[in-house]
Amino acid sequence: MAKSLQDAALNCAQLAGAEYADIRILDMLRESIVVKNGRVESAYRENSAGFGVRVLLGGAWGFSSSRLLSSSEVERVAGEAIEIARATQIVQRKTVELAPAPVVQDAWATPVTKDPFVVPLEDKLSLLKKAVSSIQAAGVSIAEGSMNFWKCNQAFASTEGSRIEQTIVHSGGGISATSVKDGEIQVRSYPNSFRGQYQSGGYEMIEAMNLVDNAERVASEAVALHAARQCPSGTMTVILDGSQLGLQIHESCGHPAELDRALGSEINFAGTSFLTPDKLGGFRYGADIVNIVADATQQTSPGGLGTFAYDDEGVPAQRIHIVRDGIFTGYLSSRETAREIGSQSTGAMRASGWNRIPLVRMTNVSLLPGDSSLGEMIATTKNGIFLCTNRSWSIDDKRLHFQFGTEVGWLVKNGRLAEMVKNPTYSGVTPRFWSSCDAIAGPKEWVIWGTPNCGKGQPEQVMHTGHGASPARFQNVSVGVGYGN
Repeated sequence: MAKSLQDAALNCAQLAGAEYADIRILDMLRESIVVKNGRVESAYRENSAGFGVRVLLGGAWGFSSSRLLSSSEVERVAGEAIEIARATQIVQRKTVELAPAPVVQDAWATPVTKDPFVVPLEDKLSLLKKAVSSIQAAGVSIAEGSMNFWKCNQAFASTEGSRIEQTIVHSGGGISATSVKDGEIQVRSYPNSFRGQYQSGGYEMIEAMNLVDNAERVASEAVALHAARQCPSGTMTVILDGSQLGLQIHESCGHPAELDRALGSEINFAGTSFLTPDKLGGFRYGADIVNIVADATQQTSPGGLGTFAYDDEGVPAQRIHIVRDGIFTGYLSSRETAREIGSQSTGAMRASGWNRIPLVRMTNVSLLPGDSSLGEMIATTKNGIFLCTNRSWSIDDKRLHFQFGTEVGWLVKNGRLAEMVKNPTYSGVTPRFWSSCDAIAGPKEWVIWGTPNCGKGQPEQVMHTGHGASPARFQNVSVGVGYGN
């Protein structure tokens, strides 16, 4: 059935004179479970299926979509996309041209050991309730656990001859403890904040997290934060744990490297970039030890939320350097944006659903591991702070000036972790911050962290991205209230 629908759309577009057209047919399944204070707050499973047709006519894009999977509807939608492209020509300032891409006929699926949609709901609820019960035993105000699962079956076809089928599965979850005392709120989370850790794969990801075993520690740290003193203010050495560094990479490395932002064609959600094309190949982005890659391949980024075989233009997944030895060297790009700078697509065109047009999005944007370790970094730090688990973030529209807050910090004194401090924050300027990096932990501590809530575009698209990181150390960073560089 998929092939006949694809043929109908592509034939309609070609007969209307389109230079290019593609169609994506998607069947999307999601399950979400939340347990709060021992009770099931929500548990639902939803399905969404439909298709989107994209056409390039006279150098202008047209896009339309529908949930009705029939030949007549496909032809109607393809015709509507053609009419939208014709209307776009009236106001479009420049003609769209596409960089060449290989013609592909292939099928691929996320490696999965345990299909999360087959695991009984009772088993999932039992695990979450056990973890939440252990958190409640510490006397916190809110104990919460959650799981989320996604499966997307997609069939892609283009007028260039590509036919691609992909099945992508994402799984994740986590626990959190919220303690309220004397008007103060403190939170500790595991394995990460904002409902946990997410990766590509099945229910085996949940089992590997050991949520129950970590529940008591998470709760006790949330309670202990009330007695901790406020994070001091000043300029000091900062060591970031891998999860916090993952978000730092997302905000100050991934977004500015999206080529549509750099070209000024995407400005939503704090959306331009200081990484303008004149900086490509020569701009000092960070210290010599800083190497950042965008890697969507299963071979070198297994488990990443940005791991796939082909993007939503049918371009093969790639591993490219955004920063090599501290120098800015590459963008996340599409066929259209790559052509504007005389390059090839890096396979970063992605859509959040069948009713959304693909945009340039992050894949797995990761800081490559170094040769240090968290223990070594602490041991060789005389006066600093170790910061863990994001609590808040803010960054300007060019992705230059930022401020982050974490759930907890530990002062480092003479090579040892000292007292816990609460409400820690740090701030900086992106290239100055990355240039101050003097140590990165090695492969044994490197984890691909998942960000399942990255927003971009109008209408908004929420995308899943991955960020590999191990703990890293930065010198002369502004910490605490009233400091900033």
